[in-house]
Amino acid sequence: MHILIVEPGKHPRETDIDGSLESLQKTVGGYIQAIYPFKEAVALICDDEAKLKSDTQWNRLLPEIHDVIKGTFFIAGLGKEDFTDLSAELTEKYKQRFWNIELFIPTPNSLMPIVIRD
Repeated sequence: MHILIVEPGKHPRETDIDGSLESLQKTVGGYIQAIYPFKEAVALICDDEAKLKSDTQWNRLLPEIHDVIKGTFFIAGLGKEDFTDLSAELTEKYKQRFWNIELFIPTPNSLMPIVIRD
């Protein structure tokens, strides 16, 4: 399965995984949670317990759901009943969407993102 991985402090990268539950969990570093914040047939798959882990870094702001993703996540396509390859077109779109690295500074009320542009 062709996916786009987005790790904290890094640019997105394309890779292939076998699509098994074990490979999905290994990619995000824990139990998976799929969210669907975008209009395209894609899933954002992240670690369901990442926000509870103190050693996991904040990754990217998702204004679509008014939240910040913590830890590594990936974007996959959606098939009829499961995740599938991310198309070349959507891979490029989401690579551009998440290209800028984001660092987060805790403030008394929330997190303040600092965007690192190339």
